[in-house]
Amino acid sequence: MITAIVMISAATDSIPEVAQAIADLEGVSEVYSVAGHVDLIAVVRVRAFDDVADVIAGRLNRVPGVTDTETHIAFRAYSKHDLDAAFSLGFAESD
Repeated sequence: MITAIVMISAATDSIPEVAQAIADLEGVSEVYSVAGHVDLIAVVRVRAFDDVADVIAGRLNRVPGVTDTETHIAFRAYSKHDLDAAFSLGFAESD
């Protein structure tokens, strides 16, 4: 699974509509409205690297109201949830 984090600048008067349109795209798993130098952050999860281009360059960048994007490809995930799942593989929970 390939994960891309996309920082999105959007037209100020249409941020909610832009966010919903992006959230509805296949391959987009989450969209966050954020404070800071960008308006939205989208998490794209796809099976193949070529699919990243299809989702971001082919669809996300074409959503009306998107004015700029910056894409970051994730190499590894470090989260408590992921670590807990990895260490519990093959072990039954004890009472």
